[in-house]
Amino acid sequence: MAEQAQIDELRTKMREQRESLLSALSSLSDENAERSTTGEGEWSAKQQMSHLCEMESAYRAWVKRGLEDDGASVDGVFGEPPAIRLEDANAHTVDEHIAEMRRQRTETEDLIDSIKPDDFERRASNQIFGSLTLMQWLRSYYRHDRMHVGQVQGGQSDYQPRYAGGLEPDQRRSQTDKAQTGKA
Repeated sequence: MAEQAQIDELRTKMREQRESLLSALSSLSDENAERSTTGEGEWSAKQQMSHLCEMESAYRAWVKRGLEDDGASVDGVFGEPPAIRLEDANAHTVDEHIAEMRRQRTETEDLIDSIKPDDFERRASNQIFGSLTLMQWLRSYYRHDRMHVGQVQGGQSDYQPRYAGGLEPDQRRSQTDKAQTGKA
């Protein structure tokens, strides 16, 4: 069972990391946010914002699935598409992205509010990350934000996720791949 102090720490870290990320993003002009911050072929800050919203929705769907069925596989489980899709990211303003990121986080916070302390220990798994408790999935949110703060600032993050297979899956899908699969 999750202690109230752990739940409070989760909420605090989620707020702090998201605000740090939003601060870094809000300092960018729309033009600068359309350029890669880490090198040729890498995502722009706007694309990173769309990706974060996409993953926020996916993680939320994974947590919901774990609440429904302890130990559930979440491979193939997707969240609701965000308002700004990755392939359309550069067509939207930084302010629009920030508003969507705030909306997504509010939905996540509402989900956390609905979870009973015992249920944070339920599990869900996928091939990328393996089996995690719902608390671990939720902690992934602020760690993911922390990782992208470093990228938005043009450097490497001090946080690197651990993948079940050891290697990072390539999430930087090309426009051709997305068009062929219909998925962002």
